Amino acid sequence: MKAIEIREKYLTFFKNHGHTVIPSAPLIPENDPSVLFTTAGMQPLVPYLLGENHPAGTRLTDYQKCVRTVDIDEVGDNRHLTYFEMLGNWSLGDYFKEESIQMSFDFLTKELGIPIEKLSVTCFTGDNDCPRDEVSAECWKKAGIPEDHIYFYGKDDNWWIAGEEGPCGPDTEMFYDTGKPACSENCQPSCDCGKYVEIWNNVFMEYFKDAKGNYTKLSKKNVDTGLGLERMAMLLQGKETPYDTELFAPIMQKLEELQKVDDIQSRRVVAEHLRSSMMIICDGGRPSNLDRGYVLRRLIRRMIRHMNKLAINLEEISTLIELNVDNLKEMYPDLSKNKEIIQSVMLEEKDKFIKTLTHGEKEFSKEKQKAEEQGKKQIDGKVVFRLYDTYGFPPEVTAELAKENGMTVDLEEFNRLFKEHQEKSRLGSEQKFKGGLADQNEKTIAYHTATHLLHQALRTILGDHVKQSGSNITEERLRFDFTHPQKMTKEEIKQVEDLVNEQIQKDLPVTCEEMNYDEAKESGAIGLFTDKYGEKVKVYTIGNFSKEICGGPHVTHTGDMGTFKIKKEESSSSGIRRIKAVLV
Repeated sequence: MKAIEIREKYLTFFKNHGHTVIPSAPLIPENDPSVLFTTAGMQPLVPYLLGENHPAGTRLTDYQKCVRTVDIDEVGDNRHLTYFEMLGNWSLGDYFKEESIQMSFDFLTKELGIPIEKLSVTCFTGDNDCPRDEVSAECWKKAGIPEDHIYFYGKDDNWWIAGEEGPCGPDTEMFYDTGKPACSENCQPSCDCGKYVEIWNNVFMEYFKDAKGNYTKLSKKNVDTGLGLERMAMLLQGKETPYDTELFAPIMQKLEELQKVDDIQSRRVVAEHLRSSMMIICDGGRPSNLDRGYVLRRLIRRMIRHMNKLAINLEEISTLIELNVDNLKEMYPDLSKNKEIIQSVMLEEKDKFIKTLTHGEKEFSKEKQKAEEQGKKQIDGKVVFRLYDTYGFPPEVTAELAKENGMTVDLEEFNRLFKEHQEKSRLGSEQKFKGGLADQNEKTIAYHTATHLLHQALRTILGDHVKQSGSNITEERLRFDFTHPQKMTKEEIKQVEDLVNEQIQKDLPVTCEEMNYDEAKESGAIGLFTDKYGEKVKVYTIGNFSKEICGGPHVTHTGDMGTFKIKKEESSSSGIRRIKAVLV
């Protein structure tokens, strides 16, 4: 069964069970300051999981495009992906464990035709905070899962919370038995041996954890589920890896034709990073040296490095993009619409990276000369790492150059430094996601409302060509990216600042209306007006100054927000400016 068929079956199934199909949110988050990319299906629904009413109702389903960068260096093995698609269904205070579990069981066994004996499930074993989840276990038994296929684990495996505090609860996970031999007599779904593969996770949010670590029952219970499409396609097709499915097979075959050096891991890196980069660019991402732009730059450059390892002419990037657009156009029609932009961005980044390689070779020559003057035949690992970290110079290229000059490199020291760097990056990525549900406090809500005032002020002062192209909010500041061809003058910055503060001082009311898409457009609300919106949207109005489609949350009136101060205005990328501002 192809991936697109699985997706359609999923959405149709849940639509037939009373769920409204909502569009996938963009990969570049608009209203969640806690992450660089949309990392899960629940992320765009944070305000509604916190209690806001969703315009589409209490039962929702969708497919969500996701990017996770924590394991970017693991791509190339048989399972890791940076871009993937998550299928999800949600109950916002509607059904709970029994109905959720029954629907999951029916979809897996009846719609996908998975034999019951292939399925195992896990539930929360209980602790001093919360009791053993016998309810979920009984629901699985009632549905048809044998008792010896039901396992209980602790919070590390079967508990979900975003951040340190907030809504949380036990989850139940579903596993597919690949048929591989058991690793031991005690082989269970918790093993990493590859026999069991997790395919779905249903989270039952029924508790709230406060800052002191205390758990209380929520008045409104939610269900949040996630099923990985690529993984499910791989299993149902009996493939060993996602790269063997139709999602990657044409690119993998083309790379095998083009390569002059055989390396399966490098082919996988090129195929995966090509798709991920194309999807990010399609949703508005551009390479830069900061945040998500840096991630995109890293993906493209890592792809190029591995094309070099395969000895593939870099001019073939255009061929690979064409092939991927053709292969994925049914699943992602926007790729066809944005093909020229994707080509332009990736080829420009390729040219920049070639210059980086040239610069890195010059730096290597300097280091080689230093080593020779000291009578060394080895390049220090810290030098290899500096060339990699500062100049983006691949360590394998450093090693090749050293070998050509009768030298070696201290890879042991490099690997140690690289692992330290990797761990810092991992912690950084985790910290970015530490927000989510827990990070929406009074300060961040005020900053989010301020972005609406800033957006309209920029349009008023600079012109209607201004459109939001990204934002990031913390408790300390806001960052707002917008389309504008040149640097703002000091006078324009002051005018924008004064206009925002004028609206704050007026203590304007902030109101919300639910309306359909066409009504929102006709009402003059600011929005990108693409197919990312559902039939119904929320429109937030701030006095008679700002009107914008948004999920929330916002302050109820502007008077208590503080004084708005622009700290910096700079270039983010070509045609995109960036403002950093604070409320004091």
